[in-house]
Amino acid sequence: MPLPPDHPDIPHGKVGVLIVNLGTPDGTDRRSMRRYLEEFLTDRRVIETPRFKWYPILYGIILNTRPQKKGRDYETIWNKERDESPLRTYTRSQAEKLSTSLGDAVVVDWAMRYGNPSIASRLDALQAAGCDRILIYPLYPQYAAATTATVNDKAFEHLLAKRWQPALRTVPPYHDDPVYIDALARSVETHLAALPFEPEVVLASFHGIPQSYFRKGDPYYCHCQKTARLLRQRLGWDDNRLRITFQSRFGPEEWLQPYTDKTVEALARSGVKSLAVMTPGFVADCLETIEEIGVENADIFRNNGGVNFARIPCLNDGADGMAVIEHVVRRELQGWF
Repeated sequence: MPLPPDHPDIPHGKVGVLIVNLGTPDGTDRRSMRRYLEEFLTDRRVIETPRFKWYPILYGIILNTRPQKKGRDYETIWNKERDESPLRTYTRSQAEKLSTSLGDAVVVDWAMRYGNPSIASRLDALQAAGCDRILIYPLYPQYAAATTATVNDKAFEHLLAKRWQPALRTVPPYHDDPVYIDALARSVETHLAALPFEPEVVLASFHGIPQSYFRKGDPYYCHCQKTARLLRQRLGWDDNRLRITFQSRFGPEEWLQPYTDKTVEALARSGVKSLAVMTPGFVADCLETIEEIGVENADIFRNNGGVNFARIPCLNDGADGMAVIEHVVRRELQGWF
């Protein structure tokens, strides 16, 4: 039996990097918001409640009421010039700047776990560009199953259908990396120096997870605590000056505490007049940082007796933020690049 003809020349031999953030709706309209929320809230890594209990709530209540409210929230932060969310704007910019720093030897792309561009589509694009070795970079310094693991799940799931799979590496958590800690500290110092007031307390607000996830063995809480401890050491502050809190809880279950909104309220009522909040677990500003912290929590603080409130931006695509991303990528590409 004759052998089949040789395959046409397929591009290969390149190294790819895919940076991945949480996700974003394609628009602020109800249909776009519903599509985004459905993909997010049906992820078993995000909601571990059994389907027979969760789906009647999700499809009977949440997806009929929440898209319109969330759409209004997104509208307040929407990048009107590009017609997209800030998270998409920043993630694209991070990929472009990383590509410039690494040069032609590495192909850099970006994706979202929920929404567009999808992980599957960008993995295919990298492979079509000749990348047979790809580094997956979930943009979460602190590991959680609901963030880092679900990005990796989606990437591995896509490989199941491939005849010719690229070699894959994934970025481990970097919550205690000195470059990351130093970048956070410089960001705090720079932004506080520019304020017209001196915050009495600074909160390091991390996205929360249900307490039950922590009890099952998720290391996220410990990673957040270590980041805060190392940041205090770097800044020379005590745990009264820099306090850790957790935001964005959802549903009736108990989440990691102390809660950011309750802490903001309690501080204002106790007589604290000047407060600043940073969000070290977010690599780029998004709804949870711009609107939830910068608007909702600012209102809570002022409505309970506080006066001066500042939101410290994420590292985003600034020089310090890009230094962290490039440092992590170069470290994890050793032997490939």
